[in-house]
Amino acid sequence: MEKLVIPAKTKFEERSLVVDGDLVLGDNSKLGYGIIARKVFVGERAKVDGDILAEEVRLDRLSVVDGNVVSKGDAYIAEFATINGKLTVFGDLEIGRNVRIKKGFEARGLITIQDPMPLIMFLIFYLMLLLRLGKLDEASKIFEEKFENPMIIPENSVIEIDRIETDKDFEVSDCKVLGNIKAKNIRISKCEVFGSLRGEKIVISSSIIHGSVEGSEVYIKDVSIVMSNVNAEKVFMEVGCSVEGSIFAKKGVLIRQKVVEYGGREGEVQEDVSKPLQGNV
Repeated sequence: MEKLVIPAKTKFEERSLVVDGDLVLGDNSKLGYGIIARKVFVGERAKVDGDILAEEVRLDRLSVVDGNVVSKGDAYIAEFATINGKLTVFGDLEIGRNVRIKKGFEARGLITIQDPMPLIMFLIFYLMLLLRLGKLDEASKIFEEKFENPMIIPENSVIEIDRIETDKDFEVSDCKVLGNIKAKNIRISKCEVFGSLRGEKIVISSSIIHGSVEGSEVYIKDVSIVMSNVNAEKVFMEVGCSVEGSIFAKKGVLIRQKVVEYGGREGEVQEDVSKPLQGNV
């Protein structure tokens, strides 16, 4: 949960996010869409502004869903959770006390009234059991087993139709993204972003950005296009990329045939013999 990750093939539809895998919404976060995914985990005090459709649904304490919830398998609803629509569960339902379901619920499997264990505690206890049994290989793969190609939204993050904000890093690949993005460090690969980017270190690779880019260090690579201005301390740009607006770089603009990040100091690039271009463009 140290990075906001949007996996490949995620679709931003008018009312829902369609994820080809699982979705994990961290504590105190807000999602201004409904969710269609394999498994959905909604953290404590998190809010979903739409319907949820998944094979398994887990809602933590004090979470709110502003729509219907449909689970094709089992569902786990913790105490004080709120569903402002109808809950439909085709498998077993484990539900805590003081849960509010505005339009009622239907469960075709076993209904158990008790407070389900929070997801993070479940994973911790499972990990401790594996370690106690000496199953180190299984323990190392616990998160691979539990989550499939997940969309990870860390705590205190916001995803709405006009903005994506987090105080963590942000990473997205191979999809169309709606909204202005604000994060610590941003990495965009093979995407079309209908909004602006704002962060510290920003890496744009094989992408089109329909907005401005503002950061400390900005890397524009692999025939990427920025449709507006770029404002940064340093800009590293490959030949073949284009910026339709202006480039403002206080410490210079470096244009090279190939910009390659490597494990040196942040902001360094692999040396070549091409001449850097200094100043504003």
